[in-house]
Amino acid sequence: MDAKIKTLHAGKGAEPKHSDFRPAELDPSEFLAAAVRPDQPRPSRNEAEQAVKTLIAYIGEDVAREGLLDTPRRVVEAYDELFQGYHQCPADVLNRTFGETAGYDDFVLIRDMGFTSHCEHHMMPFYGKAHIAYVPVERVVGLSKLARLVDIFGHRLQTQEHMTAQLAAAIDEVLKPRGVAVLIEAEHTCMSTRGIRKEGAFTLTTRFTGSFRDNPAEQSRFLSLARAR
Repeated sequence: MDAKIKTLHAGKGAEPKHSDFRPAELDPSEFLAAAVRPDQPRPSRNEAEQAVKTLIAYIGEDVAREGLLDTPRRVVEAYDELFQGYHQCPADVLNRTFGETAGYDDFVLIRDMGFTSHCEHHMMPFYGKAHIAYVPVERVVGLSKLARLVDIFGHRLQTQEHMTAQLAAAIDEVLKPRGVAVLIEAEHTCMSTRGIRKEGAFTLTTRFTGSFRDNPAEQSRFLSLARAR
């Protein structure tokens, strides 16, 4: 499954030729800045806790039961942690680079970066591993910064396809490398614990830019190395 999206500019009923295909552009605000503005209106913590009480009552529970008295506070605190990515700036994570590459001219790959995110459709977790490679131009970014970038986008309500595209776009825009490759493989609990209930089914998404997009051999090498065990 590929995170590429057909562009919206083709004529009615026209299919773009494969050689002319390019993914739709993302809005830079989706991958460069914090998602929550300081002046953005938000419910108070007390209002959020009352909303949790409403959901508890909706499922048929007694909100006054001893074991549930402190649950609304705990849920809101958990949300502060699980969705902290809305307050973090992806561009800031990538803004410090290093020039000591000694003429290195191949791609840099970090694989098996574990993450947990939440599906924006059911607000249920999906989790797995992200693999990212990029071909630097003179300067490289600290390895931990790419892992932090995965966490920022993971700690938001997401679709896996969108998260894959955001990671590639942020690296491409800030580092301006020769190419970026992203592979995400994840299990979705909205599919494994409800609905069709297919436990152990994994979804794979990819996004390629630059030299990776234009060179199928490099795509294959990236995928082979990323999934090697």
